[in-house]
Amino acid sequence: MTRVVFVGVATADVIAVVDHHPTADERIVADDLVHGGGGPAATAAVTAARLGLHTELICTVGSDARGHGIAAELAAEGVGTRHLHIDPDVRTPASVVISSLREGARAICTLPVPPLVLQPEAEAAVRKADWVHVDHLGWPAVAALLADVPPGQRPRLSVDDGNPVPSTLCRPADVQLYVPTVGRLAARYPDAAARAATPDPGAAEAGPGVTPAEAALLAAAGAQQVVATDGARGALGRDADGTVHRVPARPVQVVSTLGAGDVFHGALLTGIVRDLALPEAMAYAADVAALSCRAVDGRSAIPGHHEVTALSGDVKEFE
Repeated sequence: MTRVVFVGVATADVIAVVDHHPTADERIVADDLVHGGGGPAATAAVTAARLGLHTELICTVGSDARGHGIAAELAAEGVGTRHLHIDPDVRTPASVVISSLREGARAICTLPVPPLVLQPEAEAAVRKADWVHVDHLGWPAVAALLADVPPGQRPRLSVDDGNPVPSTLCRPADVQLYVPTVGRLAARYPDAAARAATPDPGAAEAGPGVTPAEAALLAAAGAQQVVATDGARGALGRDADGTVHRVPARPVQVVSTLGAGDVFHGALLTGIVRDLALPEAMAYAADVAALSCRAVDGRSAIPGHHEVTALSGDVKEFE
């Protein structure tokens, strides 16, 4: 059994669905008020569990109603919570999300998230894992833990760079699966993106050049595989041999895109763990993320494996 550990943030979300974003001192009536779980690492772990992986989540919550509620919800989803740390000295991370129907956008107000301190049992779980997936909170702790571990003895690492991880800590050469947004990727490799945006006119005979996003993708040297999420345009990926792939987003009736990127990360890692080729894993993740957009919150519409493969007409049986 592949040991897959997710490290990072788990939050309690409240989502208000409104006609429009309120202005200063405006009082509006919400169409709906939905409570749900959130957090990049936690939502990715829930996704992988629904798709059939055995997952563990390492995170910290407070010893309050929200924290105990998060632990119970994750356990009900089949996510292993033995390394979920309940700390009486911290506030459980939480967010209020205002989702506007008119603008098709959302605003997020979130409590500060305390730094993640790995407990000894959690450190052992990371070291023994086959795969470790980290978000912006999990990466500093995991990077510090594995800094002195020889590359051949480390677990394989998957890094979510949607919410930016510190540039001093994000070394693509340390990871097997690096997943930024297209915007984050361009910000990390601005020179490559800029050169592609203004190609040398004298090189016209060489044929069409790469796009700025593709150039930044190719510049992420060292990472075995890189996948950049591009919202409604799908995702762009690069294999270890330099082959670039693009997959479109699955068209669905979108209710909300809250958490869709986190869902994509969990589904992509599931596909990679199950030995799908990168373009197949990307297409699988794109379908899972699209289907998750059918609900207001970021989790309740996450599909199971057979719903995803039935949608594509290619029913894959995973062991």
